[in-house]
Amino acid sequence: MNELTNTMLKAAKLALPYAYVPYSNFRVAACLRGSDNRLFVGVNVENCSYGLTLCAEASAIGQMITAGEQQILDVVVLAQNNELCTPCGACRQRLFEFSSPETRVFLCNQHEILQTLSLDELLPLAFRLKKPNHE
Repeated sequence: MNELTNTMLKAAKLALPYAYVPYSNFRVAACLRGSDNRLFVGVNVENCSYGLTLCAEASAIGQMITAGEQQILDVVVLAQNNELCTPCGACRQRLFEFSSPETRVFLCNQHEILQTLSLDELLPLAFRLKKPNHE
């Protein structure tokens, strides 16, 4: 694990206790690295109406967009249970919106990387639309 990935894992691990999970008790944290190397962290935020629940990846993307960044270079995802935790299908598509097929996704426990995938491996045949040019 390189220094940057280690820093991302530490940032996600520090945020993990703040996940709001009164219904599932399943804490997840994510850390994104933008094109300028800033890190954006998010945790899952549950709601009694499960459809309103915010995944950790979506929370981190919101932080990133709010800070003016729109490109994800790397993603770290970890769950409190220390087992492999992949982004849900909706979050795979959310990540794809701001990534390239080569964006690296590090699936971690709280101590190490368990698996590394490209976003293209994580979401093959992703739904793609040409982005409008807003000049």
